[in-house]
Amino acid sequence: MLILHCGCWLPRLWGKIADLYPKDRGSMFHHSINTQLLEYIQNQSNRVHLFTDLSVQLASPEQLQQKPEVTALQFGKHFTDHMLKILYHESLGGWQRPEIVPFENIVLHPAAKVLHYATELFEGMKAYRGVDGKIRIFRPEKNMERMNQSAVRAGLPTFDGSNLIKCLCRLVSIDQEWVPHSESSSLYIRPTLIGIDPSLGVATCRSALLYAILCPVGSYFSGEGEVAVSLLADPRFTRSWPGGCGDKKMGSNYAPTIHVQQAALDQGLQQVLWLYGEDHLITEVGTMNVFVFCVNDNGEKELVTPPLNGLILPGITRASILELSREWNEFHISERDIPMTEIVRLLSENRLLEMFGAGTACVVSPIASISYKGEMLRIPTVEHKYPTYLKFRQTLTDIQYGHVSHPWAVMIDT
Repeated sequence: MLILHCGCWLPRLWGKIADLYPKDRGSMFHHSINTQLLEYIQNQSNRVHLFTDLSVQLASPEQLQQKPEVTALQFGKHFTDHMLKILYHESLGGWQRPEIVPFENIVLHPAAKVLHYATELFEGMKAYRGVDGKIRIFRPEKNMERMNQSAVRAGLPTFDGSNLIKCLCRLVSIDQEWVPHSESSSLYIRPTLIGIDPSLGVATCRSALLYAILCPVGSYFSGEGEVAVSLLADPRFTRSWPGGCGDKKMGSNYAPTIHVQQAALDQGLQQVLWLYGEDHLITEVGTMNVFVFCVNDNGEKELVTPPLNGLILPGITRASILELSREWNEFHISERDIPMTEIVRLLSENRLLEMFGAGTACVVSPIASISYKGEMLRIPTVEHKYPTYLKFRQTLTDIQYGHVSHPWAVMIDT
């Protein structure tokens, strides 16, 4: 099972967080600070459970669900036969025995903290059926790191990621028939952690539930063939701010975006390009990190993406693209602020080559246009014969589906 940590040290942890806040950048978290926090978390274990404690209750034949056709898959609409559940109760010593059970509804007290104060976080991962028939997951340790960082900020208990990965792999193994036999589809893994204290007090959670569900998914965007997305960039709305939780994967970051997403759809656009500040800095595209590929002022090709300054999610696909870029050494790489004025200028000078989003759900998604201040900016992302975004996508999917052997792909025993 997992190694999960008792919550009695959380008050001391908040003191630790206060000491780690950068004094010269407001209250933004930096990657190095998150690393220090994880080291601190891992040193605070009060109770240890092992993966071998995992209990499994298989669904009866009557509980098994009919599997949808691959061509009928929609994102997050179909769910597999089993789920993982692990309860946490500080009064009982911390994390309890993990269990895999038939897929079922969750029963909560009406005063459960998650229902009132959004004490909740989640992750998004995928399992892929490779060309060799074997099932792989992509860099799961990165999801565990990010999940723990979110838990700290939400006042929820943390855990040892390596053992949760083992539990998730066992869950996928049990429901392996749900992993699509298609390179355009995969099995989405959604680990979720919620505060379930039956109390209306705004305080650290003393009881929690960590659970994971699985769903087979096709393409994130509807339609066939290449889909280059159109974006609404409206500076009246912002997704994140310094000192906030924009770099954490919490449900509270997503609900406020729905209204703006609907505004984009109402204008015939597909996603939102989130801006921040007076300079209208680009931050994320919908639920994706964003990249700009251009010719810089020195005449060099450059890949640019916003920095990990607390405003954006530290995406696993984002990190992988940057690591591949450094390995290829074919163009300059920058992690820096990108104001919309720079996007407009690069376009006017024919130096903006590509823009694309990157994330677990869609891997890499090209951007075709941006509606900004009443003007439609046309991005020539898909007009090139050998676009860079396509090279990233092909390289990543080759790893995920087993065309090439790579340490980022973790094999699941079936």
